[in-house]
Amino acid sequence: MTVKLYENETVLKAANSSYIDDSAQVDGKLILTNQRIYFKTMVEEMKHIDFEILPDQIKEVMFFNTWKIFPNGLNVVTKEGAEKRFIIKNRDQWCLMINKMY
Repeated sequence: MTVKLYENETVLKAANSSYIDDSAQVDGKLILTNQRIYFKTMVEEMKHIDFEILPDQIKEVMFFNTWKIFPNGLNVVTKEGAEKRFIIKNRDQWCLMINKMY
């Protein structure tokens, strides 16, 4: 898997993750760079789900628990009201790094 980086963009953190959409859960990579958050799917058929979130689009970063008990959910809320929900390890570290972006 390769991600096309912008000019002067560096990867700060990357990890396997699952993106939770209204209709499905999609496995992929969550990539945090100095310029954006990027989600890239692992499955070729799901490429249409790949997306990026720029720092000026972020309104809030919140936690949630999966199955009401597992503390592994990270929810990035955009200023447009969209919620991008991820299942990821070390969500505390991710939250701190994302909060420094905006």
